[in-house]
Amino acid sequence: MWEIHAGHASQPAANLLLAWLHERQRFGQLLESFVLQQLIALADSTDPDLRFWHYRDKDQVEVDCVMTRGNRIWAAEIKAARTVSFADTRGLQRLATLADKDFQSGIVFYDGNDILPIPDTPFFAVPISKLWEF
Repeated sequence: MWEIHAGHASQPAANLLLAWLHERQRFGQLLESFVLQQLIALADSTDPDLRFWHYRDKDQVEVDCVMTRGNRIWAAEIKAARTVSFADTRGLQRLATLADKDFQSGIVFYDGNDILPIPDTPFFAVPISKLWEF
């Protein structure tokens, strides 16, 4: 199944955002597209060899953003929540197991303020706002 992401933050997208603010699931989908577009834009200017993917397996375990360069794999989950839990890393854990030594790291972008380790995982929760801090 394909996942489609809106690629332009035009007026229609702004109208959708306003309409979806009260519908958490739809807002999460829009946020996921927005963060993905930001990651692609950053990669274009810093590492044009990165490739972007979405992962979903037969058990419907998924990862919002998988980045590859050669055999090396990085992954990110994107959450519209102010907190992150162990359950939010399910897809990252599955992908890390499958990729074995090729898996480099994984993060969960979230609507919080601090970079935090996620207990009982090798992953970190990273505020979405860090995308614009260099």
